[in-house]
Amino acid sequence: MRGADTTLAAQLAADVARRIEDDALRPGARLPSIRDMAGQAGVSRFTVVEAYEKLAARGLVLSRRGAGFFVAPRTLAPQPAAAPQAPHAPARIDIAWLLRSMFRESATPGMPGGAGLLPPEWLDPEMVAGAVRAVGRSVRGNLVSYGHPQGFPALRQQLAAQLQGMDIPVHPDENLLTTAGVTEGLDLIARLLVRPGDTVLVEDPAWFLVFARLAAFGARVVGVPRTQDGYDIPALERLAAQHKPKLFIVNSAVHNPTGHALPAGVLYDVLRIAEKHDFMLVEDDTYAELHPGKAMRLATLDRLQRVIFVGGFSKMMAASLRVGYIAAAPALQQQLTDLKMLSGLTSSELGERVVHRILAEGQYRLHMERVRNRVDDARERCTRQLLRLGFQIPHPPQAGMFVWADCGRDSESLARVAAERGLLLAPGTLFSPTQAPSTYMRFTVSMADNQQAWKQVAAVMEAAG
Repeated sequence: MRGADTTLAAQLAADVARRIEDDALRPGARLPSIRDMAGQAGVSRFTVVEAYEKLAARGLVLSRRGAGFFVAPRTLAPQPAAAPQAPHAPARIDIAWLLRSMFRESATPGMPGGAGLLPPEWLDPEMVAGAVRAVGRSVRGNLVSYGHPQGFPALRQQLAAQLQGMDIPVHPDENLLTTAGVTEGLDLIARLLVRPGDTVLVEDPAWFLVFARLAAFGARVVGVPRTQDGYDIPALERLAAQHKPKLFIVNSAVHNPTGHALPAGVLYDVLRIAEKHDFMLVEDDTYAELHPGKAMRLATLDRLQRVIFVGGFSKMMAASLRVGYIAAAPALQQQLTDLKMLSGLTSSELGERVVHRILAEGQYRLHMERVRNRVDDARERCTRQLLRLGFQIPHPPQAGMFVWADCGRDSESLARVAAERGLLLAPGTLFSPTQAPSTYMRFTVSMADNQQAWKQVAAVMEAAG
């Protein structure tokens, strides 16, 4: 039927598929030749080839060189997918369990409680889809070849301009390389600089995935207590003198999970101690775009001499793009690029072109303002709701998508009760490198409008006594 909503090739493929499924065409039967089918159906041979290829892609027919197309052997019918299950809590909640639970398909509306992402509707899927379409129209051969090892050059130019606007002296060729998200960036840095037995300082609390990655490299992970005012500087100096660390990984702006930023005085002290005890600083800038003003950064003060700066776009643009970057001194940048090539040659230029398109067209700044305003509003409402349920928040977050709340009891046991009820909560014990018991939990502000999730939290608090 010409003029229908589906193409002639799709219509022909559907007709043949129905005949196969109704046993009108048995397994092993030879389909009409391309010429014969074109005559029978009144379509071109190109249409028949396309239809047969569609059937082959579905596994319904097989192509035999020089012989034609044949109905494929019948396979067992796939079993219906099981209904999504709630994350059954193990004897001890660990990082691997939380990660598996975060990515498990679930029909439970409260599941976002422990996740570290904003809902898709809070972002701008059409902005991303429009950039994908524009890139597809404007680029042909480059999409099927390797990209540049350092990353798409035009994106690095854009990133350099962006970082220079933050007073971080960056050259697109000498200082920058792209990565598959911040996680890969941190992974490359650790693989280059950390050897088994080396000490790495981390914030306590901090992003739990960092602890697991460092432990996998055989590093000794030592926590530096993080407070609303920064760090206990004398304690940091003692730890540096005692352990002779290789690295200190920090969130200077919009800390995960507390939502605080480091004051300028603390940043100066950290740089002074790093220089005195000769260790590198890795500045994770993942959530800094949610800062309400111009956040101070270590890389601005240090000018990439001792600081390696890591950022990305997965949280605020689209998690599926997995585009991040590293800014480092030229010698380190070259070593990191070489290691990146050994790991996977290049990162995805398609995703990098999409990110560049969004940045270059000027949509991202307004997008970020809208996201930041929505997150700020949700964080306030989430904070109020937690207080009503009996949580304590001694130091409310200044920015960001998380609320770090004290539940007044062992948070791991509370998370276990929640998991049995289908609610994923992130206990504070996972955010410490020592995995010590904690009364704190991290909540994602996307829960703010989820009334069912709040009912579940209230029931969990009541059940836990």
